[in-house]
Amino acid sequence: MRARLLRLAHQLRESYWFVPTVMAVGALLLAAGMVWLDSHHATQWMDRLPWLYAARPDGARSLLSSIGGSMIGVAGTTFSVTIAAVVYASGQYGPRLLSNFMSDRGNQVTLGTFIATFLYSLVVVRTIRSPGEAAGEAAFVPQLAVLVGVLLVLCSIAVLIYFIHHVPSRIHINSVIERIGDSLLKEIDERFPVFVGKALDQRDDDRIPDAFRPDASTTAIERRAGIRAKHTGYIQLIDEDALICAARESKLVLRLQYQSGDFVHRGSILVEAWPGDALEDEAQTALRAAFAIGSRRTGMQDLRFLIDELVEIAARALSPGVNDPFTANSCLDWLGAALSDLARRDLPSRLRADDDGELRVIAHPLTFAGFIDRGFGALAQYASADMIAGKRFLAALGDVALSCGAASRVAILAKQASQFRDLADGALKGSNRDAVLDRADELLRALAQPDYRRRLRDSQAWLGGTA
Repeated sequence: MRARLLRLAHQLRESYWFVPTVMAVGALLLAAGMVWLDSHHATQWMDRLPWLYAARPDGARSLLSSIGGSMIGVAGTTFSVTIAAVVYASGQYGPRLLSNFMSDRGNQVTLGTFIATFLYSLVVVRTIRSPGEAAGEAAFVPQLAVLVGVLLVLCSIAVLIYFIHHVPSRIHINSVIERIGDSLLKEIDERFPVFVGKALDQRDDDRIPDAFRPDASTTAIERRAGIRAKHTGYIQLIDEDALICAARESKLVLRLQYQSGDFVHRGSILVEAWPGDALEDEAQTALRAAFAIGSRRTGMQDLRFLIDELVEIAARALSPGVNDPFTANSCLDWLGAALSDLARRDLPSRLRADDDGELRVIAHPLTFAGFIDRGFGALAQYASADMIAGKRFLAALGDVALSCGAASRVAILAKQASQFRDLADGALKGSNRDAVLDRADELLRALAQPDYRRRLRDSQAWLGGTA
């Protein structure tokens, strides 16, 4: 249940209706409150300030009618501009970036401000009464409500000016890449080293039940039970605490078959439980509810999705039809920053225990090599065919190496640099080929030495690249 609530909260943040709806309801309540104050003679102090006093009902009605008409027109224009910007960005940068623009809080607040001002004016204007308009009732002009309406107009003008600046800045490619990179860095900071319970040492593999071992016997395998998905889509979120809690209560050991970002279909086994005879219906329901499945991938728990977004932008930029290596360089800069941050962290064990130290969850192994291959490995084929992007690719690898403290991780980067060199050797020609191969050889020579960090820092002139 918690996973579904978190997914719902994420969907509301990305929706284009929630914030405007909340602001519209707030405008209706504000209008009702202002009219109530006016009807209870709470605005007599305004009589002493002629410049605040809307003297005639006709004037107040005309003012609010103008406000309402203009605001709904501006709201329609704002919506059209936003949709045009979304369509442009989706076609230019990739359809998966559409959610980034839909979740933009500035656009949501802008639309909500204009709609709220329109509704406020509409509600207040109907309360204005001219003399003799209703038998036995005096004229009524909600002076305070009209004043608040004017203030809302001033706020709307300020929001409009902000919106005119905001839209071009948000669809600027560097801003798009920055938001993805920031999200990736924040997700790395949140995800590591904490992950599904307490970590067990990898050497504790002997605690894995026989049923989950590669050499498991048929009898042991029969003791496993699978919890199947009831929906088809992408796993958007896994409630880790719910998995640990359900496994502990039923004294189960769980093995996850999927991770966030994977696609499952109805009937897929989400998680296997051992021993199967201890798995009751209530536990099955709790375990199934720990998985939130939706129609698309999100960055809530999926680092791979955020990396893929950077790779997608860079790959499009390096395509023959676009040929924009500097956009690819920006993606490589942010990708290098994120993987440098990851290189300084201990990745969690796939064996996760409860508070009592008992093994409860066997998760998918997260490896540094896997993340490097997901980012640099996926971009290598594109960057190797361009001299400008190729140099920045090698510089980003060197930057990640500066953050590595383990020889095994340096070896992974050296292997990636060697593979990239081979690709560039076949894709480039002439002086472009020589320039990239020289950089690759220099990086490989540095990584092969015990004092690789000093050598890389001494080569900072080429490592950092040029703008």
